[in-house]
Amino acid sequence: MRVLSVVGNRPQFVKSAPLSVALREAGIGEVVVHTGQHWDRELSGVFFDELGLAEPRHRLDLHTREVDAMRAPIADLVERERPDWVLVYGDTNSTLAGAQAASGVPVAHVEAGLRSFDLSMPEERNRIEVDRVAALLFCPDERSASQLTTEGVPGRTEVVGDVMADAARLFVPIAKERSRILGRLGLEPGAYVLATIHREGNVTDEDRLRAIAASLAGLGRVVFPAHPRTRAAFDRLRVDIPMIDPLGYLDFAALASQARAIVTDSGGLQKEAYWYGVPCVTVRPNTEWVDTVAAGANVLVEPDTIPAAVAAASFPPDPPALYGDGHAAERIASALYATRP
Repeated sequence: MRVLSVVGNRPQFVKSAPLSVALREAGIGEVVVHTGQHWDRELSGVFFDELGLAEPRHRLDLHTREVDAMRAPIADLVERERPDWVLVYGDTNSTLAGAQAASGVPVAHVEAGLRSFDLSMPEERNRIEVDRVAALLFCPDERSASQLTTEGVPGRTEVVGDVMADAARLFVPIAKERSRILGRLGLEPGAYVLATIHREGNVTDEDRLRAIAASLAGLGRVVFPAHPRTRAAFDRLRVDIPMIDPLGYLDFAALASQARAIVTDSGGLQKEAYWYGVPCVTVRPNTEWVDTVAAGANVLVEPDTIPAAVAAASFPPDPPALYGDGHAAERIASALYATRP
């Protein structure tokens, strides 16, 4: 059996790492296609070095987020490689392009069934469309599986947990041991706030982005690894805010797991903060990871309420286990075998 895995951005590299290991151990051949949606080395190439991933068989190097530009090259590779499954991750444009390019090969969707119920978000539209065409849908929890039942999607649903929990289990101890990022930045554990902002709704709205910058400036010591799109937006606005370059996964995991609080609009980082035991302040009106909010570990805020939320941020003393046990990858590999096309 062979699968063709489509990856294109930072979270997908993290998700694919434990699953690539599980596929190999299960005797399933994997052909990795890197679309090039993220092409900065710190957002893509460094993952293959740090996480021990095999180099992609195919690098499209498209340097674009456009689905139409990715679809045809991926379809050509599907035709050439003739896999048993096309495997896609999450909710990015690379995810959608991979699902649309499957050309009759069944699609398996990792992280299926998540909903923010905000159709203004391109990620939400991508999730819905990919779930509608997937033959096998891997859900992180029962809530996501129930959502797919409500929507009447035709594919088979499997609750497996979250592969990012696998990555946290495997890689955070390594990050804390190997990374020297806190020393390089002159940081003490628990004495800084980590910030990441990159979502379209925050970065393209100038007033909103200025308000985010003003709130971050009042938080004390903030470490802000800036996504290239975010840095470009701040440069256009001529907003002077301290930023550092994007980081490799191990350095970033070391920073996130030892922060006092995390301010973000990332979906994946909300979960990672939960597994690290770090309170999270999410600069969005909604989230697909609603259980982290219900548990009291995450709060949704508007830009002007960031300082108050960070000041009040604390992690619950007895948090429930969320999104699996860190062994989702093995379940996915087994399900791919059991549901052979």
